Amino acid sequence: MNFLSRAWYRQSAWLWLLLPLSLVVRYVAVRRLRTLQKASKSGHIEALSCPVIVVGNLTAGGTGKTPLIIALAHHLKKEGFRPAIISRGYKSQSQRYPLLVDDSVSVSDSGDEPALIYRHTGCPVVIDPDRAAALRFVRQHTDATVVLSDDGLQHFGLARSYEICVVDPVREFGNGLCLPAGPLREPVSRLQQVDAVVLNGDAQPDHPLLSRCFRIGIKAEALVNLSTAERRPFSAAPFKIGTTIEAVAGLGNPERFFSLLEDLPYPIQTHSFPDHYQYRSEDFQGAAFSQGNPIVMTEKDGIKCDSFADSRFWCLDVEARVDLDLLTQVSQHVRHFSDH
Repeated sequence: MNFLSRAWYRQSAWLWLLLPLSLVVRYVAVRRLRTLQKASKSGHIEALSCPVIVVGNLTAGGTGKTPLIIALAHHLKKEGFRPAIISRGYKSQSQRYPLLVDDSVSVSDSGDEPALIYRHTGCPVVIDPDRAAALRFVRQHTDATVVLSDDGLQHFGLARSYEICVVDPVREFGNGLCLPAGPLREPVSRLQQVDAVVLNGDAQPDHPLLSRCFRIGIKAEALVNLSTAERRPFSAAPFKIGTTIEAVAGLGNPERFFSLLEDLPYPIQTHSFPDHYQYRSEDFQGAAFSQGNPIVMTEKDGIKCDSFADSRFWCLDVEARVDLDLLTQVSQHVRHFSDH
């Protein structure tokens, strides 16, 4: 997938060989969306008893949805609402669904992102490959007044009242083609139908449909030791000068994480793993990792290393800075829905 992803964003000419398959994906995506819209207008989709806010993207790979989900959950709680989160639970190894995530559920059963969201928000988090089933479970077994869907923009069996699409303003949409010839799950024109487009980062995009968007930014706050829970401020040069950092990322776009570490005054050795990779202690042994160097990773990766992490292991604690206008718009939507 990394090879293919690089080709998408380098706009490699050989990808045009996959264009017939890409056109099929595009046709199916457009057809499914029209079917959902017709079903919604005709009343064939189950009426929502509370607002459902989908946070997704158009491209394969990560764009930073999870920090936004966490920030929205915190904001809605402060506003007096009771949010719950539903998720597909990608790479979940659970034998039963729907699964309500709590302290007794392992990361391997829940998947890394649902575990991270639960840890940060304390909200009910329900995973099910069928997000509509997850939504029904939330309605029947929690007192949630608003539901956030982690991804699911293309999961058209899930009724929704509000859609947010997160875009990486650096990579944008690659060569502009749908899978497998390009990174798009749906045509870029889908942006004209969502309620909010959010750019993750400060870069100025080129695409005309990204001229008026909300913004979020990810700020590195601290490094937290996975073994001892020691916390060191990110801005205070947390390691001895001359230390080499072993930077580890199992993400759809690892460069986003690696770039955050460039503000530190240390040489950085990068190690990329597949997205949602299930780490083993053996992965951090051998010539690739100097045994005395600190290993720095995302919290999403770190929660899968808790069982074997030693004092070398650190995770980066980040905070999402969300456009206040977006938070206001989301609050207004939830309030308006509840009033009707």
